[in-house]
Amino acid sequence: MAFSFGIIGTGMIADFHAQAITAIAGGAGTLSACFDSSRERSEAFGKSHACAAYSALDAFLRHPGLQIVTVCTPSGAHLDASVAAAAAGKHLIVEKPLEITTERCDGIIEACRKNGVLLAGVFPSRFHDAARAVKHAVDAGRFGRLTLGSAYVRWFRSQEYYDKGGWHGTWALDGGGALMNQSIHAVDLLQWLMGPVQTVHAFAGTLGHERIEVEDTAVASVRFASGAMGTIEGTTASFPGFYKRVVISGTRGSAVLEEESLKAWRFADPMPQDEVIRRELEDETATGGGAGDPGAIAPDGHRKQFEDFLRAIQSGGRPLVDGAEARKAVQIIEAIYRSARESRAVSVG
Repeated sequence: MAFSFGIIGTGMIADFHAQAITAIAGGAGTLSACFDSSRERSEAFGKSHACAAYSALDAFLRHPGLQIVTVCTPSGAHLDASVAAAAAGKHLIVEKPLEITTERCDGIIEACRKNGVLLAGVFPSRFHDAARAVKHAVDAGRFGRLTLGSAYVRWFRSQEYYDKGGWHGTWALDGGGALMNQSIHAVDLLQWLMGPVQTVHAFAGTLGHERIEVEDTAVASVRFASGAMGTIEGTTASFPGFYKRVVISGTRGSAVLEEESLKAWRFADPMPQDEVIRRELEDETATGGGAGDPGAIAPDGHRKQFEDFLRAIQSGGRPLVDGAEARKAVQIIEAIYRSARESRAVSVG
């Protein structure tokens, strides 16, 4: 039996959701309907993806058999759409960030809890094979004591990207700049691998763009709850844009993730599978990773996450990135913004 999906919001990322849904293993997903407040956009998307098109949200939510809704609106509009879908009894997959503040994230989480529906926040980087390999090694203790963990996102977005989008670069709908929109994937990976972030001390500024309200460059020193330290760098002003990197080090090993690839995998206590892991995962990245072009990504990570979500529905379990997990990166970035504003170290949470 195929699960019936609907998409709220028909911007660029909705195309990747549509591709991921139709690629779900075994044909277990069907894109049945889409909604956009613009009838023209909705009908164009519906025609392109062979699904019913709506420009009234209540009518969309009444679409016969609709079970799962993915939310692809501008970030600061996730809350209202998600609350309405949850109240209609639909399971929810919400594109990153879950929302632009932890308070608004909590509104979505509570709505899903109250209505007994499952919630996932989209972080497809967690589902790449290289990231999963590093997570498994961390959990197995192969790194020894974790000492240093850093995330580097040196991407590029043109001035035109901000000028034409209407909502990119605004606090109200983007919730921030290079960190909240682009670097949040790396922030999530970093805390997933290294554990909770305890304190940040940051600087942020708008250095390479005009007419935006938010930062295009930020750096933060990080102390994790474990005592480990690290850094977070994020920018959309680094031409021509480079793959995001997450570097994990400990007393017994180190690993470097570069988008979907594993660029370093070294341990004091080698294991037989290490050479296979290095060989199979060192050149996994098949696209630009969004580094210089927001459309240069592949839907494979989304597909894997959607498959994980379906398993959670079928088993009565939790998706890997549930609401509480998706909230964590937003909380870290909120603390970084506060630290940059107040020029001091800030505790996360």
